[in-house]
Amino acid sequence: MPTSFKTFSELDFNVFSIQGLEPRMTAIQNLIQPKFQQLADEIAPFLSNSTGDEMIPHIAKHARRTVNPPEDTWVAFANNRRGYKKLPHFQIGLWETHVFVWFAVIYESPIKVSFSNRLNEQIDDLYKHIPDHFSWSVDHTKPTVIHHGDMNKSQLQKMIERLGTIKKSELLCGVTLPKNDVITLSSEQFIKKCEAVFQVLMPLYKVAKTCESLVESPFSY
Repeated sequence: MPTSFKTFSELDFNVFSIQGLEPRMTAIQNLIQPKFQQLADEIAPFLSNSTGDEMIPHIAKHARRTVNPPEDTWVAFANNRRGYKKLPHFQIGLWETHVFVWFAVIYESPIKVSFSNRLNEQIDDLYKHIPDHFSWSVDHTKPTVIHHGDMNKSQLQKMIERLGTIKKSELLCGVTLPKNDVITLSSEQFIKKCEAVFQVLMPLYKVAKTCESLVESPFSY
């Protein structure tokens, strides 16, 4: 069945060169967010089937911003209708230069210590499992990444330990796709690429799920 999703174009990436909060947000809402909704209609069922959980899409609203326009935007998928930031989740989003496709445990998550410990227990398998062209990030608010192929196991272990010891720490894993590559992909090719990335990341989600008992209340999202 043909997808309704229209792949990202040069115009979508150019949104981030628009000056001013209101003009940039208007462009994000008009150009990118409808594509996120179409993409979510394709990706959410795939993630729900792969995880065994109902994965709900959350399109970033950037509602707390009052002055500075967003430098990136995204749709996140998590097993909760109220929100995603405290939960292990998946993300697809854009910076001006690239698309990111992540599995994420960010600073608001209550499972960081437990998740860090359990990843460390499986560090050998984790290091071998992640492909060299994948990347890691320790801060979702910055575009910089660390390529897995450039890391040794000890460096990965230190990154994981940091997640459990520093309050504002985060851990994201996935791929970044350069703008010039993305705009050449068909809608179907882009969706398949995202799904392939998420399939590789699925063991990380499953480890995170074993830590979810540490979440105090489902109403705290």
